[in-house]
Amino acid sequence: MAHKTSAVADEPIDVLFAIHPKFNLLDLTGPLEVLGWALHDKNDETTKAFESTIAAAEPQVLSDQGVIIHSQITYKEAYERLDDFDVLVIVGGNIDEVIKEKSEPLSIITAFAELQKKDSARERTLMSVCTGSLLLAEAGLLAGLSATTHPDWMTKFEILCSNAAQRDLQERTDVVEDARYVVNNLRFDLGDEDENPYIRRKSDAGRRPSAARKGSVSFKGSNERRESIARRAAMRLGGLRVITSGGVSAGLDAALYLVSILVDEDAANEVARYIQHNWTKGTVVDGLDV
Repeated sequence: MAHKTSAVADEPIDVLFAIHPKFNLLDLTGPLEVLGWALHDKNDETTKAFESTIAAAEPQVLSDQGVIIHSQITYKEAYERLDDFDVLVIVGGNIDEVIKEKSEPLSIITAFAELQKKDSARERTLMSVCTGSLLLAEAGLLAGLSATTHPDWMTKFEILCSNAAQRDLQERTDVVEDARYVVNNLRFDLGDEDENPYIRRKSDAGRRPSAARKGSVSFKGSNERRESIARRAAMRLGGLRVITSGGVSAGLDAALYLVSILVDEDAANEVARYIQHNWTKGTVVDGLDV
């Protein structure tokens, strides 16, 4: 496969879902549903915006809800193909055992981040759903970032973040409560906040976006996009976009945000309409994004 510098407009964006035994089923199926319905052109079903692949250690994985999911590739294959993927999604459920055993997806989280640091010209996103953020914390990727998780796991999350900061001699994590999702390390210099309708600092529910798409990997007017590779390379994790979401259903909102930034806002709104979900916006910090 040819080396990619970013997801390509009007072609499927490659997403890898990493699952583990007794994962939470909705953490997986919620974002899968959202991404599966996203189209570059809502009037053309052939313009599928995302191509999702499920990786696991075994061919069959039992969820916490007792449903068996068939993986499409092994973790060995996932490592071999890791450079193909634009997005890595980490789901929650049974995270205590994963941390205790130091099992997957901890290593692939680190490998994906290292890939970004070595190749900062490529636009990649790491997203966690619900308690999946605790695995990002354990891997040490949330140092100096803002992040959230399921409200019932907030104390443990704070402890993991603090321990990782001390262990790795890194900055502490700003743990954000009451946010559907938190987005970090965004990559586009789009001008002043007051002048650009795409910059979200807090929830922007009710804000009417322009029909134009700026900052997106699918934005056609690339000559207007002011993205500095040097600036991105100097950012944490090589400019890797890191999204953590709150409780289980918040994964739907985070996935809709992902559609909005990698396709466009209209595509995200169309998916929300189709699945009859009221998209609650989250918080964007430590950078500018659309």
